[in-house]
Amino acid sequence: MKFVKTLFISTLSLVFITSCQDSEKSNLTLLNNQIPTDTALIFGKGIVSTNNFEFAITFNPEMDELFFTRRKPEENNEIYTMKFVDGKWSDPELAFFKANQGWDFEPHIDPKGSRLYFGSTRPLNDTIKSSGLHQWYCKKSVSGWEKPIPLEKPFAERSVTMYLTSSGNGNLYFTTGEKEDKPEDWAIYNSINEKGQYRSIKRMGNEINFSGKYIAHPYISPDESYIIYDGEGTSGYGDNDLYISFNKNGTWTEALNLGSEVNTDQTEMCPSVSPDGKYLFFHRGGEDKGDIYWIDFRPIKERIEYINSN
Repeated sequence: MKFVKTLFISTLSLVFITSCQDSEKSNLTLLNNQIPTDTALIFGKGIVSTNNFEFAITFNPEMDELFFTRRKPEENNEIYTMKFVDGKWSDPELAFFKANQGWDFEPHIDPKGSRLYFGSTRPLNDTIKSSGLHQWYCKKSVSGWEKPIPLEKPFAERSVTMYLTSSGNGNLYFTTGEKEDKPEDWAIYNSINEKGQYRSIKRMGNEINFSGKYIAHPYISPDESYIIYDGEGTSGYGDNDLYISFNKNGTWTEALNLGSEVNTDQTEMCPSVSPDGKYLFFHRGGEDKGDIYWIDFRPIKERIEYINSN
């Protein structure tokens, strides 16, 4: 029976990958020499991924605008952006909302393309110094992205709120901790959109916040059917690995390692999935250097869902 299951999974993956390769074209391929299948490749080598530390990439729904974080040696995090215009991508440039004080990182465009969230240590409102790492957002209007404003209560009450992503109905998922928590003990929380208001935040269950450390950087799918995040556990491949949990009728499955196609003995973190659902993006690297990678997400998701259901 084990052989039959293995053969089925291998055949399913091969058929899926082959079908995905059939003349697949998108704006993303113009930044790369090769479309990834079952092996993760560096995304935008020499353009997006350089000799710096790049992570946390996001795309608008049309996939003709992107934002990502870059940290140069001995410098702070900064958010860069690129646009696809007249058949080609513009060069990376600093986002228009660059902070005059503090630094910005980890952008996320919501599934509707109406809000651009990001983390920042800039001072809140009219204060003269930073009070921590908070979430800000820009609204999208007909003329483009508007001036950023901070997420207020209950988010601003936390000294750290990072890597916020949004589902299609506006529910927010992010990393934070209680006052007494050390960074390695921070966890994944969420906040439910109640007719445009966010009244409370809630720590997610132990299925996601498993008995490891550095559990963080949640990417929630638009329909909330799965969540991908990173953490350091005893069953991992090295440093932080990427994990996935599936929403089964309102109950989250236990953390499932994404496997050796994605995870290595290096650090994998900050996952996101392209708006078309095809590609998984994530950071891979060491302490001071690392790149953004991408891989075909569909066969990985199919494989893990099949194993988890049997």
